[in-house]
Amino acid sequence: MKQLALVVIAFITFSCTQAQKKEFSKEALSEKLLASNEKQVAFEKILKKYKGKTLVIEVWASWCGDCVKAMPKVKELQANNPDVSYLFISADKTADKWKAGIEKHELKGDHYMMNDGMKGLFGKAIDLDWIPRYIIVDKTGKIVLYRAIETDFDKINEALKSLKQA
Repeated sequence: MKQLALVVIAFITFSCTQAQKKEFSKEALSEKLLASNEKQVAFEKILKKYKGKTLVIEVWASWCGDCVKAMPKVKELQANNPDVSYLFISADKTADKWKAGIEKHELKGDHYMMNDGMKGLFGKAIDLDWIPRYIIVDKTGKIVLYRAIETDFDKINEALKSLKQA
């Protein structure tokens, strides 16, 4: 019984630390993403553009049904939080599909694409297990919400509201 309790405690501790990261791993920061101008840019360099701003990152793909279903909520989030920056990172397999998805869904913000899809190096570095995935970064560059999905818009709104009051 003691062993079972230790396993449960270890699992909970590991789960909570995974879910509540406050900064990106070195692997994630060094990973390069494809910009819409066809250049490769390190994630760390992309994040530096947002220093001093609140940032919502959405990891999505044009083929993802849940991502498409969440688009109206994302647009509502943008309308209600015009002072927040939005960064979209696509898990599409081709740049053509990625760019067509941006246009089709009229996504406003900055756009990059992972070079090797959801299960690639960047996806592993940010513990990507589901899309759409939302990450919120505060003005100092610290992660305030690391793991949110399309059903977590209440949590996303609460995090943004608390940052406004901070």
